[in-house]
Amino acid sequence: MGFLLALSPLLLFSQSGKIDSIRFFTDTSMLEVTVVTNLAKVIDNKMKNEVIDGRIIFRQAGDSLYNEPIWLSSRGQYRKENCYTPSLKVNFKTDKKSRLSSLHTLKLVCACKPGMFGDQLLLKEYVIYKMYNLFTEKSFRVRLMHMNFVDSLKKKKPIEEYGFLIEDADAMAKRNKCKELKDEIRYKTESTDREQMTLVAIFQYMIGNTDWSVPYNHNIKLIKQKKDTVLRPFVVPYDFDYAGLVNADYAVPSPELGTETVLERVYRGFPRNMTEIEMVLGPMRNKKEEMYSIIKGFGPLMKKYKDEMIGYLDEFYEIINNKTRTQQVFITNARTQ
Repeated sequence: MGFLLALSPLLLFSQSGKIDSIRFFTDTSMLEVTVVTNLAKVIDNKMKNEVIDGRIIFRQAGDSLYNEPIWLSSRGQYRKENCYTPSLKVNFKTDKKSRLSSLHTLKLVCACKPGMFGDQLLLKEYVIYKMYNLFTEKSFRVRLMHMNFVDSLKKKKPIEEYGFLIEDADAMAKRNKCKELKDEIRYKTESTDREQMTLVAIFQYMIGNTDWSVPYNHNIKLIKQKKDTVLRPFVVPYDFDYAGLVNADYAVPSPELGTETVLERVYRGFPRNMTEIEMVLGPMRNKKEEMYSIIKGFGPLMKKYKDEMIGYLDEFYEIINNKTRTQQVFITNARTQ
């Protein structure tokens, strides 16, 4: 889809009724999307944190074409400072009559750098979200898009790249009969749901991600059951681009961990007994081939990077299939504070 299509009278057609926000994220097809906006404000002025007008154009499978107004704003301090295209927030609620207003405001993850390599890094992160969806409903759903950013002023060349939208946190909480706890509410790691926290910590170890923290609300969301407020909150992770499984060129390990590369795994969970650990490792063994199938069957990802991801995960399975190494990683060397 390009700028000529964006101007086509056919795209002005609309029908009554809002888009189904649940179906939008359960649909696994890739959307071909055109975003028409002021690219100078998005690219060159991304540090100004201004809200930018735009339009989004796409066809949902089995549905009519959508051509609706949106507001864009840049997000993520690192991305704004270091990436060509920043990650964005897309506000679909510019008009109550908009057929996309039911999507509310969503995070749009863009490739950090233009070109094939930047796209491949983004696609690897997308795959991680799909992998985590296999283990729990308390996870963010994502929708892949092949995007064409078109400059509304016709001063900049169009940008063609992959991107993906992340499910709204309130929507994710709602389908789990929970409510989102706002960021200003802080919890210690061990004050969250123990079983879910064990899953999160081991999954993060599997993908080689240490860029998260519960006490600092860093790359996690907390949700809590609506009807039983006594129960501890559940941890839901997001933003996996610093994971060893992605191996982004811009990702650097935390100096506090003493690692030289993000490829080095560090278990950042607290001690659990072997029964608790096996409650997580059992499903991970059972779903190994399903995870590998997601990677192998993902068309946009190049074979080279598929093989790298599989090889990195193979190392994890060598560890968890050895009782001594499992005990050493998840019990002996678990963090104590």
